[in-house]
Amino acid sequence: MEEIIIEPMTEESWPEVARIYEFGIANKNATFETHVPEWSRWDSAHRKDCRLVALINGQVVGWIALSYVSGRCVFAGVAEVSIYIHPDFQRKGVGDKLLEALIKESELRGIWTLQSGIFPENTASMRLHQKHGFRIVGIYEKMGKMDDGRWRDVAMLERRSKIAGCN
Repeated sequence: MEEIIIEPMTEESWPEVARIYEFGIANKNATFETHVPEWSRWDSAHRKDCRLVALINGQVVGWIALSYVSGRCVFAGVAEVSIYIHPDFQRKGVGDKLLEALIKESELRGIWTLQSGIFPENTASMRLHQKHGFRIVGIYEKMGKMDDGRWRDVAMLERRSKIAGCN
């Protein structure tokens, strides 16, 4: 396997990031979203730090980013994880590298809780998060409806930092 390089995500990497996001939308097992937003909308919805891409041979093959869960100051150290891997590079360690790097970066930024909402059927993502210290805190039943009218449950996972904030 070629070396996986982790770098900060930039606006220049957005076309490749958006393409990978489209795969996640199309498989209907990663998000309720129905289309990729414009860069400006995506950029304003996510933290400016803690957004990374994985590259293999110079090609973006995955990405991870954090969004705020609330504008209230008491939740400043809580963020939601989004992670997407190109289908051709899944199960090759890309997600491991991205999530490991994001955890380190988030702790340096004082984030004490990472959370993620995952469709329970997305067993690969569930396993990845649990491998990195996330635990299931509950299942939201019929949390949202897909564009095909199908209701989906969402498993809520969280990871508490051992070094940032609330030990």
